[in-house]
Amino acid sequence: MAEMKTTVNDAGVGAWLDTVEPPERASDARAVAALMESISGHEPKMWGSSIVGVGRYRYRYESGREGEMCRLGLSPRKANQVLYLAGGQSRFEPILDRLGKHTTGKGCLYIRNLSDVDMGVLEELLASSWAWSLAAHPDLPIA
Repeated sequence: MAEMKTTVNDAGVGAWLDTVEPPERASDARAVAALMESISGHEPKMWGSSIVGVGRYRYRYESGREGEMCRLGLSPRKANQVLYLAGGQSRFEPILDRLGKHTTGKGCLYIRNLSDVDMGVLEELLASSWAWSLAAHPDLPIA
């Protein structure tokens, strides 16, 4: 089986965020990372080369493939902030309906600019995803 590329590592989150362009995307990413830390009580860590995440959980697909992933994740990409929600976004549709301008994909939330969303609703969404993840995947420590 292939080795997982997206694993927690010791790379510096702040140093990596310093490389994100444009500067507005980096600033938004810092704000989301701080929000994830506030919700989880854990310092963000790098997962792979481009995901900032907090906590971890173990998953297993029906195919037998398994691995670990952060409970909340963020990847500031060229076009959007990509947020990874535990359990997929469909379970959080009532909250997403109040969020503001965004799009979704399979398990991902895309936000172009934080100024396009309600930050209180974003906090509620991340807290709900965190809580769902802890309840659904209690098998690993959250650090």
